[in-house]
Amino acid sequence: MIKFIVRRLILLIPVLIGVSVIAFLMLHLAPGDPAKLLAGLEASAEDVAALRVRFGLDKPLFVQYFMFLKGIFDGSLISLKYEMPVVNVIAPRILNTLKLSCASILVALTVGMIAGILSAVRRHSIVDYIATTMSLLGVSMPVFWWGLILIMIFSVYLMWLPSGGMGDLRHLILPAIVLGTSSAGVIARMTRSSMMDILKQDYITAAKAKGLPSRIVVYRHALRNALIPTVTVVGLEFGYMLAGAVLTETVFSWPGIGRLIVDSIMARDYPVVQASLVLVAGLFVMVNLGVDILYAFLDPRIRYD
Repeated sequence: MIKFIVRRLILLIPVLIGVSVIAFLMLHLAPGDPAKLLAGLEASAEDVAALRVRFGLDKPLFVQYFMFLKGIFDGSLISLKYEMPVVNVIAPRILNTLKLSCASILVALTVGMIAGILSAVRRHSIVDYIATTMSLLGVSMPVFWWGLILIMIFSVYLMWLPSGGMGDLRHLILPAIVLGTSSAGVIARMTRSSMMDILKQDYITAAKAKGLPSRIVVYRHALRNALIPTVTVVGLEFGYMLAGAVLTETVFSWPGIGRLIVDSIMARDYPVVQASLVLVAGLFVMVNLGVDILYAFLDPRIRYD
């Protein structure tokens, strides 16, 4: 297991380098001059040239790329828009996104697992049909539409919850529900499919024949084996939440990494965008590594050589 973890961590290095190269080249190929945006419309050519020299934008691309890598390691990377170290810009935003993603995956796991288990145990019943329909709706609903609907109901009409911003726990409820709804549908469908396959196995039939209660058969014998494909989906969904919460953060004015990336792209703030993409990619890979490690605890037959 230790060798497997070390090997995966070593493979993380070329992945992050590849992400940094792609992000660096894509941003520099995009139209627009960040120096002109920072200087303003009425700035002189000398002012724009001074800004290019100040932020190293006058140097060749390969020199700028190595300056970017050096800045990541020693913390000297400076935001063009905020004129402060990039780490100080990104740190609070990624923490906000992690908070939202953890709350959302908790919603998705609770709703998805319960719906999937009930749907599999009571298949072809009214419970199965309702759970399947709701999971399909959860996957199909656009995030921005679902967010606006919840804002209209709980913020405008009922006035129970705030419509946006970041504050106490009440501000987290609506965006967590919106971001977790789609993942809940995916988890429910995967749990249902996996549970139905496990419940057909011979050892489940033998456990029932011994007279074990249905609750013990389902939750002790079937659920643990059915969790392996579900854990894979949960890991992927959590990674997508870290990288793809832009719409949710925009609808609810949540100051996360997704909104920061979009705002920085509009402002041509290359260092912030590049560092944010590398960070999100690293977190995504680490989540997948955690999922692989969790496999060994769920199924003792799995061993990593």
